[in-house]
Amino acid sequence: MSAIRLLVLGAVRQHGRAHGYQVRNDLEYWGAHEWSNAKPGSIYHALKQMAKQGLLLAHEIAPSTAGGPPRVEYEVTEQGTEEYLTLLRAYLTAYDQRPDVLTAALGFMVDLPRQEALALLEERVRKIEEWRAAVTEYYLPAEGPGQYGHIGEIMNYWVHSADSGAEWTRGLIERVRGGAYTFAGEGERFVAVLADGEENPFAAGRPHYGDAR
Repeated sequence: MSAIRLLVLGAVRQHGRAHGYQVRNDLEYWGAHEWSNAKPGSIYHALKQMAKQGLLLAHEIAPSTAGGPPRVEYEVTEQGTEEYLTLLRAYLTAYDQRPDVLTAALGFMVDLPRQEALALLEERVRKIEEWRAAVTEYYLPAEGPGQYGHIGEIMNYWVHSADSGAEWTRGLIERVRGGAYTFAGEGERFVAVLADGEENPFAAGRPHYGDAR
């Protein structure tokens, strides 16, 4: 699993139409360059690939007054929306040792109806419990990691990660069930995107040739 497709589709979708630098700027504003593979090269590659695949529609607009090539703005297509929602639902339920897919999905979970988000999070808990049961079929936490030498520490870490992940997810379920946040169909939602030209305090600060496009 990779978070980059969900992140890029979600960032474009929140703007309606966005050029590559806006997408990069938003993802850096969210800190995605720190916890995922959303680096400039990956972002611009994903934009071009998804445009080729019909998930994004590319619009060439006039270059800036400073000159240079025409800038490309991207818009999510109907097929792209279907892909976005499919990834969002999958990433909310999947139990993966990599944190980037869940982190990306949490950033966009309010694009779903509240009851659907709750059902997906409950499914996530069920999958964590199933995964934990599969591990503890061979490894018993009560007997400690030493039963498998130092390799037991790997299974010990897995079990502790599953337990903390399930506990955190149950807490999120309770908060969402209690009315936290504004989900799809409930009114105006919080959108954390930067206006075009707005300074990004969390920017990585490294220019990329794709920024001009």
